[in-house]
Amino acid sequence: MRRVIAIALAGVSLLGTTSLGGCSSTSSMSWDMFKSAPPTVQVRLESNPPGADAATSLGPGCKTPCSVSVPAPDAPFTVAFALPRHQPASVPVNVIRNPGDFTTPASVTTDPNPVFAELQPATPPKPVRKPHRPKKPKPAAEAPAAAAPAAGSPFPDPNAGKR
Repeated sequence: MRRVIAIALAGVSLLGTTSLGGCSSTSSMSWDMFKSAPPTVQVRLESNPPGADAATSLGPGCKTPCSVSVPAPDAPFTVAFALPRHQPASVPVNVIRNPGDFTTPASVTTDPNPVFAELQPATPPKPVRKPHRPKKPKPAAEAPAAAAPAAGSPFPDPNAGKR
């Protein structure tokens, strides 16, 4: 009987030390584990033509078509689209919070979703034209042969007698 009591007391003391150790660790535990993580919103990003780099003003981005998960902000944010040889575009996105009730959970959505941008081709730069410089007139060289026909020409000058 003594052995049974001694073993029981040893077991209780062993349990007591482990439970006290557990209590000391729970006292250092924070209540952060009971806080819910901020909700995230899945946002679909699309562009025409596809393949544009899309970046949200909240940070995450990707190459369209794609989806990003962003923390639900309290205010609207923007999505910037960029594609080589196209004009950049920026699309505002509104955040819609639906408070939950007893039957439905709270939800956060975005408007628009998907976020779509129509990227316009960039106008090519106009070629730089050099200013037109008029040619300088060449000085007139006197041509005596042109003024008087050769004397021994088989073709007589029709205006020779009229001058």
